[in-house]
Amino acid sequence: MSKRTSVPKLTLEGAWQSFDRALRAEGRSPETRRAYAQSITQFAAYLDDRGLSHDVAAIDRPNLEGWIISILEARKPATAATRYRALARLFSWLVSEGEIPRSPMQGMSGPQVPENPPTVLSLEDLRRLMAVCKGTTFDERRDAAILRVLIDSGVRLAELTGLTLDDVDLDEGLATVTGKGRRRRAVPLGAKATAALDRYLRVRSGHPHHRTSSLWLGQKGPMTATGMRQAIQRRARQAGLEQRVWPHLFRHTGAHQWLAAGGSEGDLMSLYGWKSSAMLRRYGSSAAAERARKAHAELSLGDPL
Repeated sequence: MSKRTSVPKLTLEGAWQSFDRALRAEGRSPETRRAYAQSITQFAAYLDDRGLSHDVAAIDRPNLEGWIISILEARKPATAATRYRALARLFSWLVSEGEIPRSPMQGMSGPQVPENPPTVLSLEDLRRLMAVCKGTTFDERRDAAILRVLIDSGVRLAELTGLTLDDVDLDEGLATVTGKGRRRRAVPLGAKATAALDRYLRVRSGHPHHRTSSLWLGQKGPMTATGMRQAIQRRARQAGLEQRVWPHLFRHTGAHQWLAAGGSEGDLMSLYGWKSSAMLRRYGSSAAAERARKAHAELSLGDPL
């Protein structure tokens, strides 16, 4: 009589390794995968602190609810919602793979996130940022071009960092970026952004790593997302901006300015690579009050009386 072989338990860590491969196969960006990894790592630490099993089949709803509550007690609701979505996606994948019969998160509701309009930069803030990059050094020309592209196109950090020399067409005023899901789209660039890129490319030709295909270069070669963040934060400090400045803030700002100026919502979705109107509503909320005030000034029903 043959012995029945026991199936080894699948731990949270083991599940993550396979799930991460699935995310890579889906074309998920490194930043998305890092966000998932951070959520799963923090949940594993929560289980460790309470002496709970990492076996995915043993994780139950009270474990997950307790973890979400602990996040809500220490962090913002948006953070808890991000962590919730990551674990919900993991357990949904485990069900689809036949590793567990049902998700322990089935029937759970994610944390409610208040509809707070995203922060935006003012036109004066943007002018001050550009003013500190007016020189002719390599770093000044590069950072001026980076800021101009961010201001003009609102591209994501990964899209900006991933640009190659072949992705930029100065004659047409276009940059072709690779967005989420590896979707490619062309984003138009204004005259000043195109001129800033032209100035940068001229000085880039003398860089020790100028033969690399990556558009943006640092001292040691192609710029990373971290290097890009640091360059932007350094310019913000030099400009004396009081608020925290990060790359995605320019995306918020661009959407706000576009909608406040009466730009088409459909055109904005196309330019920003959004497939869902949910992001349009979130980004547009900061401009909603401003648009309402303008509409009231034009349409005030009480003035003719």
